[in-house]
Amino acid sequence: MQTEFMLFSGKGGVGKTSMASTTAVHYAEKGKKTLIVTTDPAANLSDVFEQEIGHKVTPINGINNLYAMEIDSDKATEEYKERSLAPMRELFDEDLVKVAEEQLSGPCTEEMAAFDKFIDFMDTDEYEVVIFDTAPTGHTIRLLELPVDWSKHIEESAKGSGQTCMGPVALIQESKKKYDDAIAILRDQSQTEFVFVMQPEETSLEETVRSSKDLAEIGIHTTKVIINGLIPEEETVVPFFKGKYDRQQNMIQKSKDTFTDLTIQTMELFDTELKGVEMFRKSAAKLFEGSDTNE
Repeated sequence: MQTEFMLFSGKGGVGKTSMASTTAVHYAEKGKKTLIVTTDPAANLSDVFEQEIGHKVTPINGINNLYAMEIDSDKATEEYKERSLAPMRELFDEDLVKVAEEQLSGPCTEEMAAFDKFIDFMDTDEYEVVIFDTAPTGHTIRLLELPVDWSKHIEESAKGSGQTCMGPVALIQESKKKYDDAIAILRDQSQTEFVFVMQPEETSLEETVRSSKDLAEIGIHTTKVIINGLIPEEETVVPFFKGKYDRQQNMIQKSKDTFTDLTIQTMELFDTELKGVEMFRKSAAKLFEGSDTNE
């Protein structure tokens, strides 16, 4: 079994978490063991699934096959430091371990730890589908650029001072292969889907186009766009909503003309808040309406 990875990104407030959660419920309902992980510090998976989740893999109530986790950057950093220092504690005295610990308190250790936790789930075959609900676009692209930078940084430092901003090369050398493997998976479109969520607005389309190009520069390609927040046609009896509906339809067509080689999915506005497994079942039925049943 090859795990399928799906990353959801987009501007803040476009509905990334709702669409990632909708997709997670869809795959779990199809019988696939699914994990949804958020890397967004402002994550609200606990709110949308109406149960406590936190920094641990937690089964979601009311649905089989679905698990969730919210990565806590502080806890991820402590776990990363401890994992790096554990081998040293068995071999060296306390003073030397303390020096190494100080070297692991560099400015990029926290970023490295967050990504380290992120790609932990790329190194397991426990789940059939792993969905990443990521932070707003700029942070996500930075997160995905990091392993490319780190891999080069570790390689160059190994030939020079032996010291990196993340600590001594000797402590993190093994990480290089892990980062290289993660980059390869992220770039492999047969294994990884990268989904942008946008609103049916000009500025949102421009942001999606720009971010998609930025991703392509590091070899990661957009595979799907979800246009979220559409006014249902049956609500257009009022001129205000009819005008807005028409503008949104034009924006859908413009998006299709822009992303000619990508799948475009759409999602209507609901008259209630999109949260809870039952609501996600309803939204999944709309989002995947007419999709390939063998996906």
